[in-house]
Amino acid sequence: MVACIIPAMSYTIRPAKESDLDVITAIYGEAVELGTASFELAVPDRTEMARRYHELVDQGYPFFALEDGGRVRGYAYAGPYRTRPAYRFMVEDTIYLDAKARGKGYGKALLTALIEECTRLGFRQMMAVIGDANNRGSVGLHRALGFEITGTMKDVGWKHSKWLDVVLMQLPLGQGGATAPDKDCLPARMFALRKGP
Repeated sequence: MVACIIPAMSYTIRPAKESDLDVITAIYGEAVELGTASFELAVPDRTEMARRYHELVDQGYPFFALEDGGRVRGYAYAGPYRTRPAYRFMVEDTIYLDAKARGKGYGKALLTALIEECTRLGFRQMMAVIGDANNRGSVGLHRALGFEITGTMKDVGWKHSKWLDVVLMQLPLGQGGATAPDKDCLPARMFALRKGP
């Protein structure tokens, strides 16, 4: 993946590195333990987070870290939406911020960088799968960047002793579904070549 560095005010968005994984693991761990954006119930350790990180970047999917004041404050990545090969030109976005970093525009900056990179790579659709319909921050962020709600799955997650909905939001990238996909989209090509059911 080509390096994407976006300076804005005092922070920088750059490709995440192996050395960022301790902080990324901590940020995600807090979201799993205390929040409802992730439907995981057990906090994954650094080894598992490293496996997930390498699975994405080794296939060419973008994975960004936002650094401010020399510290990683959040991260975002795109990955396959579903494993069937026909979905290979569609990605799902993921964004997590340190609890103290919310409300500063970091999420918007990370998602903007992710949209731009996925468009450059040749993907045609981006899907946001937002845990908890009451997650107004994430729904609002995606809406502000042009995503539209395409559906809500009711009462599909049980976490923190309550039922949670999932909101699906979608954004066309580039020419969206208006033209045939570019055959040179590397992550999509690698995705299509993977073996599996």
